[in-house]
Amino acid sequence: MEFESVLCASRIRQLEGNLRALPGLYQESLHQVSPVARRMHHTRVSGSRSRDHLNMSALDARHNILAILQSWAEFVADELGGAAPTRSVPTLATFLLHHLDWLVGQPPADEFADEINDVRVELLRTIDPEPGERHAPTWECVVPDCTGRITTPSPVGNKDGRSIRCSSGHTWEVHEWITLRPLVERRRKAVDA
Repeated sequence: MEFESVLCASRIRQLEGNLRALPGLYQESLHQVSPVARRMHHTRVSGSRSRDHLNMSALDARHNILAILQSWAEFVADELGGAAPTRSVPTLATFLLHHLDWLVGQPPADEFADEINDVRVELLRTIDPEPGERHAPTWECVVPDCTGRITTPSPVGNKDGRSIRCSSGHTWEVHEWITLRPLVERRRKAVDA
């Protein structure tokens, strides 16, 4: 059964990519819960105390992703009949991907996309709290009336580093850069004129 989407095609691609990335990011964030435990060789000095601690932001991010995915899975199950899957990020993400065509046709589709993007960003910040991309070049988005900025691909949380993102949510595959770059250049020349 086909449903008319509330979201544009690039936003749907971003949403699908975010849902596919969440299980891996969730797994990677586990290493951030107690980062000291990752050390291989512990050197103890007599009388020293263990410095192990829990990273509360990592725990919060992991809790948030489960709660948000569970909530949306229950929404789908309630609306379509049936039961939501077990409470695990891979299972919930797969369930939501299976029902993505239906979800993007529902009135809260925009809210769904925003929440999934927000948990993805939260997990990325947990995994890499100080990304070294602050000086990466950015350009104005080429989508009409978009105020977002396009950045170069990041290997963190970006499957094979193959997508270019706008801060407002538009995405393009790297191979689309061939057509995107002239639009960026044209827009920059128009601004400079």
